Amino acid sequence: MRRRLHCRSIAKGAAVHLDLADLRLFLAIAEAGSITGGAARASLALASASARLQGMEDSIGAALFTRGRRGVQPTPAGRALLAHARIVTAQVERMYAELGEYARGVRGQVRLLGNTSALAEFLPEALTAFMAAHPQVDVDVEEGTSLEIVRSLLAGNGEIGIVTDSVDFGSLQTFPFRADRLVLVVPRGHALARRRKLGFAEALQYDFIGYTRGVALQEYLAEHASRLGLRIKARARLRGFEAVGGMVERGLGVAVMPESAALRCRQSMALASVHLSDAWAVRQLTLCMRSFADLPPYARKLVEHLRA
Repeated sequence: MRRRLHCRSIAKGAAVHLDLADLRLFLAIAEAGSITGGAARASLALASASARLQGMEDSIGAALFTRGRRGVQPTPAGRALLAHARIVTAQVERMYAELGEYARGVRGQVRLLGNTSALAEFLPEALTAFMAAHPQVDVDVEEGTSLEIVRSLLAGNGEIGIVTDSVDFGSLQTFPFRADRLVLVVPRGHALARRRKLGFAEALQYDFIGYTRGVALQEYLAEHASRLGLRIKARARLRGFEAVGGMVERGLGVAVMPESAALRCRQSMALASVHLSDAWAVRQLTLCMRSFADLPPYARKLVEHLRA
């Protein structure tokens, strides 16, 4: 059954009235994929967000989203507004940042996207030092796979990303960040404990302690298992390297984690770690952004701090 889309037309030359709050709500809905999710991101009641969106569509004279069971998708008019809205809001944020250098009352906010290793192993200490030195800057941190992060940055949904060098960066500007080696963690008395290295395919013969849905590292490992024509036999799924290490210590399975996390777990748990011989297990974490020069001043300072 075809749905007819009704929208009002506006007279030729009539002015379109959209304010900054309209654009931010529109972006929030587009990024969330639903009016409900966009309202929550914009801290608005659903009824208020729906009314404001209707007002935008009336002003423009065209529908901005198509509604479906699984949420909303931008129409051609919505995609056109999306490109302009990102530019306008980015320019306004940059203006606030520049003025914030002179007026301490204006706060800056940076959206930082990172994979599991970056968020768990390298960012906590670095961000603590940066935010202590820059109390006027808020950092919104979000986890994702490297491919998801690159796509988000290219689409304008974030300022800075930390990803592995295994992805195509497209037009993004990049800087080296940290080296990150993945290792297999086993109980100290396990049959593999004395091995120096082994392939991931051999490790997949054993039961695994995996990571919960949404953890980027779990998706990364599942992808490489699939390429081998195998699957991960996860007996349990937890969030956090210490929790996973605790299950491995009890002999419930083996796990893959960053070497830095494995070393930390081994200080308090009876664990051993084995290097994976697969090339993808040794990764270079990379800072990426659309353009360093176009970042707001406080975001540039964060990049400089992370590079240092």
